[in-house]
Amino acid sequence: MTSPGAQDHLDGVRILDLFAGPGGLDVAAHFLGFKSVGIEWDRNACETRYAAGLPTIHADVSVMRETRFQEIPASVDVLAGGPPCQSFSVAGNGAGRRALDTVKEFIHRLVEGEDEAGIDRDLHSLGDPRTALVLEPLRWLLKAIETDGRDPYKVIVLEQVPEVLPLWEVYAKLLRGGEGRLRGVKYEAECWKLKTEQFGVPQTRKRAVLVARLPGAGAVRPPKATHRPFDVLRGRRTLAQPDMLPTEAAVPGTEQPWISMGEALDTASRAEGSPVDVSRLRTDDDMKFFVVSNYGSGGDPRNRGRRSSAEPAFTVTGKISRNKVYRSLAEYEAEKWDRFTIPESGVLQTFPHNFPWSGNDRAQQVGNAVPPRLGMHVLGHALRGAAPSEDELAAAGTWPDVPRTTTEELRRLGCGDRSQCPPDSHRVIRPRAEPSP
Repeated sequence: MTSPGAQDHLDGVRILDLFAGPGGLDVAAHFLGFKSVGIEWDRNACETRYAAGLPTIHADVSVMRETRFQEIPASVDVLAGGPPCQSFSVAGNGAGRRALDTVKEFIHRLVEGEDEAGIDRDLHSLGDPRTALVLEPLRWLLKAIETDGRDPYKVIVLEQVPEVLPLWEVYAKLLRGGEGRLRGVKYEAECWKLKTEQFGVPQTRKRAVLVARLPGAGAVRPPKATHRPFDVLRGRRTLAQPDMLPTEAAVPGTEQPWISMGEALDTASRAEGSPVDVSRLRTDDDMKFFVVSNYGSGGDPRNRGRRSSAEPAFTVTGKISRNKVYRSLAEYEAEKWDRFTIPESGVLQTFPHNFPWSGNDRAQQVGNAVPPRLGMHVLGHALRGAAPSEDELAAAGTWPDVPRTTTEELRRLGCGDRSQCPPDSHRVIRPRAEPSP
């Protein structure tokens, strides 16, 4: 696998990643052999992308569509992205969930050709401006269809928290119909709710995924699960037995067992030059620890969930550095805990062990990202109708070295004209201290 870089910049780029974050989908595309460019508003995420050698435009997605659309290469025929999910997420304030029916109406209004200025005014009245961003992929599609010299995107891949599935269903229905501003352009489109642990991600996380393709490439089908689901109820136990559950054994002819935190971190720690050092989490050379979540469970904020090292992690969020890691009940009683480092948190998201996390708010970057391994399965099925190969998945454990000159050139290309970057986004970055082991 060749190193990503800036030499040819956007030549031959096929995938446009809206709301690209630190690069979950771009990392997946890289290991599948596809070139991508990401649009990202947050400068910290951009710094990580530059360090990783990922082509990036530091811009607001809406502004980019309205005033800089021509900068996107004509070679781009795949539209991908995961709009910010905080207003829809269970962990957020719920403005998006309360507005789901209203947002469905906006989707129809956009396709039917209503004045967008009026739609924008109504959207801003919803309370949380991030809620409107779930419409941006549709607006980008309509922009491509309505721009002379541009072709409709051949493939669309969108992901979000499961609460957004009803909106993806509306998207899919409209894309299949091809009416209004779609100008007769019809897609084969389907959407599903996927569990990340069923695709080899060592955490439990649900995502709503939409895949749409222009006709001719066959029916759109969901990626096939490779691992068994994790039953979150099986982990209910007292603190006296926090780490007693073994990893499940494989059954011939069925999916593989889910991958545990201990297995993922141990594998990453054994890679050459890995920054993941789990020696502090070993007991008698075995990975035995348990994690107490920063979030409550069962509706009780005081009832912190627990997972053993033999189980998948909780959903990795921007607050993962607040989860407490214990090696024993004695440590728990003594209030002597550890924290996952940023590289370890990235591994639980299936980023390569040596991915160059940069800038501030690194835990938030990790938590906001699409797990690359899930991305490889979704993009693989969407773009070539097949799951990633074992060789591709194996290669995805290590990120290629990126020369500093490449990082500097990508930063120059992405942020060279700061007047086009988001307002106030170029304040001095002062990296925060990592949690102490």
